[in-house]
Amino acid sequence: MDVMFSAGDTAWVLICSLLVLLMSIPAVAFFYGGLSKRKNVLNTIFLTFIAFSIVSVLWVIFGYQFAFGSDINGLIGAPTNFFLQGIGLDDLNGTIPTLLFVMFQCAFAGLTVALISGALVGRMKTKAWVIFTILWACIVYVPVAHWVWGGGWLMQMGALDFAGGAVVHMNSGAAALAVAFVLGKRKDTSLIPHNLGYAVLGAALLWFGWMGFNGGSGLAADGLAANAIIVSNVSAAVGLIVWAALDTYIVGKPTVLGAISGAVAGLVAITPAAGFVDVPGALCIGAVAPFVSYFAIYYLKARLGYDDALDVWGIHGMSGVWGAVATGIFAVPSVGGVAGLIAGNPNQVVIQIISVVATLAYSFIISFILAKVLDKAMNGIRVEDHEEVGGLDKNLHEESAYNFN
Repeated sequence: MDVMFSAGDTAWVLICSLLVLLMSIPAVAFFYGGLSKRKNVLNTIFLTFIAFSIVSVLWVIFGYQFAFGSDINGLIGAPTNFFLQGIGLDDLNGTIPTLLFVMFQCAFAGLTVALISGALVGRMKTKAWVIFTILWACIVYVPVAHWVWGGGWLMQMGALDFAGGAVVHMNSGAAALAVAFVLGKRKDTSLIPHNLGYAVLGAALLWFGWMGFNGGSGLAADGLAANAIIVSNVSAAVGLIVWAALDTYIVGKPTVLGAISGAVAGLVAITPAAGFVDVPGALCIGAVAPFVSYFAIYYLKARLGYDDALDVWGIHGMSGVWGAVATGIFAVPSVGGVAGLIAGNPNQVVIQIISVVATLAYSFIISFILAKVLDKAMNGIRVEDHEEVGGLDKNLHEESAYNFN
């Protein structure tokens, strides 16, 4: 049976592509910008904008082709159609135009690299970030995307990742951790958001955009998309509630920062599972995610001594790990056609753990090597002490986010 073009699917994925783009610009920009210090807010926002822009260009030149080209030994795609030449307006990927699929995946790629920047705000040279973005997108993101989504070895093994638990969240989280180790600690490691309102706005836009992030990953306007939106929303909601309860129990009062962190943790954790679990599974996934990320942020970080400034590893990495494993636990055949542990298929958990270890190990090791090589080649990827103390907005951009004169 020939696959036919669907106007409904196309319209839906067009909207979802824009929603995923919104997750980077402006959502991550506002979220990270609000959490950063006032003297670094513009630089923090710039890191998101420049990363998304660089990846957008690389993706259409060759990134998409290597990620989703015909499989070569499970490791990478065979590149064709450089600069998207040869892909016609009527060419289809399933029931949607191939060009639309390219754009949808482009937004994912740009978002992933932008997420890494939260770990290194306030202390990385702009030139170093630009070069790291180019190299990381090519050497890390593209291969991992192929492994999981493009027909690579993890996909062949049967690893489940509906919308990016491995490709986006664990991948960016491990890279953030690696770069944080290379950079070392900031002069002032406190996290006192200069504008919590910005961060709340960013988190709200993330929650909104995530519905397209997860809801569009089935590439169709159907019941699976509806289920993905429902389970994503409820996971975010219970994540917010649980983190607020944790704050109340541990520090005596709920915090707005904790609440939005819980929502994002719930969204991260449900991402790989959104096309495979039902509401009871989503409630469990969203409820556990805050415990995992809370532990990473308030205990693991202090124990290991790394300075992940905005807790990219703590939230995206750790809740991404939990979400990937939980997908293997709670997957039900009635949603995604695959059974997990509870539905009688314990082997799926094993496959999910393999995907977690492979993604984290590859991303962390390659990211650490890239950062170390750049550090040597550039005589340091960290800004000078006086630039860090005085603020990157003033010293790197000669601009100020707030002019009160």
